[in-house]
Amino acid sequence: MRVFTLMLFCAGVFMFSGSVALAHEPGPDKPAENSSDGSPGLAQFLTGRDALTDNWFGLGETLEERGITIGLGLTQVYQINLQGGGVTNRSGQRAGVHRRRGRYTGQFDLEMEFDLEKLFSLPGAKVFALAEGGWSEGLGPSSVGSVMDVNGAAYGDQVIDLSELYYEQSFLEGRVKFRIGKMDITGGYTCRHCDVAFDSNAFANDETAQFLNGALVNNPTIPFPDKGLAVSLYVEPVEGFYVAAGVADAQADARETGFNTAFHDEDYFFGVFETGLAVTVPAPWGSLPGGYRAGVWYDPRDKERFEKGSTKRDDVGFYLSFDQYLYRENEQDDQGLGAFFRFGWADRDVSDFQCFWSTGLQYQGLVPGRDDDVLGLGYANGKFGDSSDYTAQREQAWELYYNAQLTPWMNVTPSLQFLKNPGGDSSVSDAVVAGVRVQLAF
Repeated sequence: MRVFTLMLFCAGVFMFSGSVALAHEPGPDKPAENSSDGSPGLAQFLTGRDALTDNWFGLGETLEERGITIGLGLTQVYQINLQGGGVTNRSGQRAGVHRRRGRYTGQFDLEMEFDLEKLFSLPGAKVFALAEGGWSEGLGPSSVGSVMDVNGAAYGDQVIDLSELYYEQSFLEGRVKFRIGKMDITGGYTCRHCDVAFDSNAFANDETAQFLNGALVNNPTIPFPDKGLAVSLYVEPVEGFYVAAGVADAQADARETGFNTAFHDEDYFFGVFETGLAVTVPAPWGSLPGGYRAGVWYDPRDKERFEKGSTKRDDVGFYLSFDQYLYRENEQDDQGLGAFFRFGWADRDVSDFQCFWSTGLQYQGLVPGRDDDVLGLGYANGKFGDSSDYTAQREQAWELYYNAQLTPWMNVTPSLQFLKNPGGDSSVSDAVVAGVRVQLAF
């Protein structure tokens, strides 16, 4: 019954989004609708602005001219475990029914970018700040128990954190970039047309717009530290080819400034190096952009071995991340079919996953008239270390989502996940998790 209800809801979302687009899209014989007094009507309010506040009621344009850009987004997710999974009670013991805790989660992110060239005549310089907050850790811990988190957008119960604040300096027309400050080491640099450095991917990288499962957002074999003090360098010596390196506080806590961990007691620093290519493949139906990345990482923290009861430090591993358009409908936008692949390897004595890989497809604009909608299908496979305490050899996850843009400032994404051997427990039945995500841009 719950599956049938979800299917009806997803169908309703799709039909409503289509009706909004068709009913309110101006055409040669159908001008934009206004109210009786000549002011913009409901259709113009819904479709005529990129953000709900219309760029902060016009103030945003003035700020941008002076070098200040502000963006505010709100992500809300509701999920239910339809069946299976490692269900636990409040004491952490196996229970007979699925708990409701964590079904509804929310996260907001406030971004501010200061162009120091416009503000203070400093060429190639900028400052970026990110404040985040949210509620609930999600459905996974209480109702599913999977190692692969079913809700990568869950932020936890935090009122507000200044999770990023860093300075960036660009040289040689963007061929060399340097960052220092408090940051998310997982990425942000762009080489030609694709995001790179570190572990980025065009089709599986954003839990607010693409897949919800955490294993389809970042490679789970990489023990990236929390957002904290770090430095990183990006160099593009030849067009389309880049190298990047980063060093971050391995004990970072996004809720702290970072000075009490990076330069206190044991100074542990996580290191990562990545290189890759941003390519454009010619095809009869147009150019096909793609990104190919390979990286290695180093983690100095003490880790407990599964089998011997001792600890190990100076852990290392490597990873791959590829994405490639296979077909494009035109050269003007991103409509078309793309594919992605990830791989990661880590030490089986101390890592949950010794080996991991994922793959999938994305199609934007599959339905006529729905050019901004995105359909995605992904699969993730994590093999547990031979000496770990998990009774299953591997955990697997499938996810299917459809991101429907109802208005330029609101996206609704029904999602369906299937997890095999959740939590690495062979005695637990496979889980099916259904949900919907609503993304608002203010």
